[in-house]
Amino acid sequence: MLELLSCRSRLLPVKVDFGDSASELREWRPVIYRKCTDTVWLLLFFLFWTGLMFITGYAVMAGAAERLVLGYDSFGNICGRKNTAVKGAPLSGQDMTNKKYVFFLNSCSLEMQSLKSSSLSLCVSSCPQEQLNSLEDLQSFARNNGSCLCVYNLNISSYTLNPKAAELCPTLPVPPSKSFPLFNRCVPQNPECYSKYASVLISMVNEMDVFHRILSGILTGRDTVIGLSVLALAFSFILVLAFRFIRPLLVHTLIALVVFGLLFVSGVLWWLYYDYRNDPSTELETEKENVKFLLGYAIFSTIVTVVVLSIILVLRKRLPFTVQLFQIVGKIIGRIPFLLFQPLWTFLILIVFWVVWVAVLLSLGTAGTAQTTSGGQVEYRALSGICYMAWYHFIGLIWTSEFILACQRMTIAGAVVTCYFNRNKSSPPPHPVLSSISVLFCYHLGTAVKGSFLITILRIPRMVLLYLYNVLKQKESACAKCLFKCCFCWVWCQEICLRYFNQHAYTTTAIHGTNFCTSAKDAVFILAKNSAKLASISCFGDFILFLGKVFVVCFTVFGGLMAFNYHRELQAWVVPLLLVGFFAYLMSHSFLSVFEVTVDAMFLCFAIDMETNDGSAEKPYFMDQELLTFVSQSNKLTEGQNQRSMRSFQDNEDGTELQPMT
Repeated sequence: MLELLSCRSRLLPVKVDFGDSASELREWRPVIYRKCTDTVWLLLFFLFWTGLMFITGYAVMAGAAERLVLGYDSFGNICGRKNTAVKGAPLSGQDMTNKKYVFFLNSCSLEMQSLKSSSLSLCVSSCPQEQLNSLEDLQSFARNNGSCLCVYNLNISSYTLNPKAAELCPTLPVPPSKSFPLFNRCVPQNPECYSKYASVLISMVNEMDVFHRILSGILTGRDTVIGLSVLALAFSFILVLAFRFIRPLLVHTLIALVVFGLLFVSGVLWWLYYDYRNDPSTELETEKENVKFLLGYAIFSTIVTVVVLSIILVLRKRLPFTVQLFQIVGKIIGRIPFLLFQPLWTFLILIVFWVVWVAVLLSLGTAGTAQTTSGGQVEYRALSGICYMAWYHFIGLIWTSEFILACQRMTIAGAVVTCYFNRNKSSPPPHPVLSSISVLFCYHLGTAVKGSFLITILRIPRMVLLYLYNVLKQKESACAKCLFKCCFCWVWCQEICLRYFNQHAYTTTAIHGTNFCTSAKDAVFILAKNSAKLASISCFGDFILFLGKVFVVCFTVFGGLMAFNYHRELQAWVVPLLLVGFFAYLMSHSFLSVFEVTVDAMFLCFAIDMETNDGSAEKPYFMDQELLTFVSQSNKLTEGQNQRSMRSFQDNEDGTELQPMT
């Protein structure tokens, strides 16, 4: 640790005259400024999370996500669960645990206006399998099956005695019906009634807000989404172990699997798009959205496949250096074995946060006030301001996720820096991970908040541009579409560059202890001086890690395609599939970021070590001889390729001779 402090003192020379109070003030001014700025950023983050807590409490109190899938009757009771009473509705607040299906009293002449049914709906335990022609049949069905098809306050024995039974019971004859798996509705099987019921149901689903259709699809496929997330977790953990003990055969196997996965997934997506497009039964808006999303997925997957294959073809000669690079990184991680478990804690924290975030989103999407109407019926009316809360909630997802990932990167970078600037390589510092975490929470949380906030700021324009593009896409203006896409691409490139510099700023903060802006400036200067030495090595290492992430996403999305393709009816399954692919990428990125951050931190420490020391007895290097040899050999290969390219260009230039035209 003394060696590290001496290295830092040489990098940032400090001359403190303890006898001069003005000199002491000048020396302590940067430290005071850093602490003040960190405190301000932490206070801002705390205030933002106070708003998130308010939205969470409001969503829990006012929302009911179960209404999207379970369905509810005309009296405010959600089918399949216990309910609380609604003031002014005497038939509300009943226990519907055993009554899981929604039954319409007039299913053959059903009409929908503004997503409201013209017929009374009840929660029943089973749908009638046979046609019921009289009140006696209704009474017999209720006694034999325990499913009452009349209004709740009418006793079974009064079906044939009450003069108002015709108004309180379904319209006769009651057609045979079957429970529908998605929305838990009793769908009539009579051809005439089914055609009317289906047309009304199609118009209802098409009038639903896209936000609610997506929520319904996520809730319906929640088991599949959870299973695919676990699959992505298993793939990510296997890749971490594989990169820890990497061998040449393993690199070739990974590349082969990635190529096979990309080609196979692209082929399946194009086949599904062709199958859906030529399906004559595609009437629902959700099915049409499936076709649009499948076309976008297929085009994107094809482009990624072509780009990845081209890069692999160009960089195929550097595979031996990649194996050697990851062997060096494996030695560093071997000195810090608990570093491999760091992504696991990050992943668990992210999973808990994402689960809470999705639960709040579902509750927020169903937030509404129950209002009673004539006859004791209940209607749910959406509250104003929900859209703004959803946007605020979405910004909270981005900022908090980026903050958690930034804390992970700073923890890994701090542990790597501590081990790199240690003279005795055979005796690493005790508990470097715990030491790095303690330094992070004591001194550098403001840096993590600021870095994650900058990423969030760049993502907000992307979200706004995407929203405006979806709103204005029906204008059919080619110039406007091109302008939106160019702006979207420009903001995305800015985000990629900022994310790259953020990582090096975190590492520089771990080395120097400076604030975010100062660390970012120092990192830019160091990278600019040593870009020729380290750029090609670091980029190719990042490319191999990117192939690992593509491997996890490809096989997870393939599993999702096979699972979701069996549930086509009324389900916007392509959006949950996109969510699964996004989670799979975040999981793989969270796990493989151990190697990514270690490589970047190692080369940044290498550059600082080369600038600070000269390898002499007075200023020996901190690096291993193996790392110095590897960088030298890689630079020689790069210089040799550049010289051959220049020589070939000069030979072509010298050998060109103008011939007279004949």
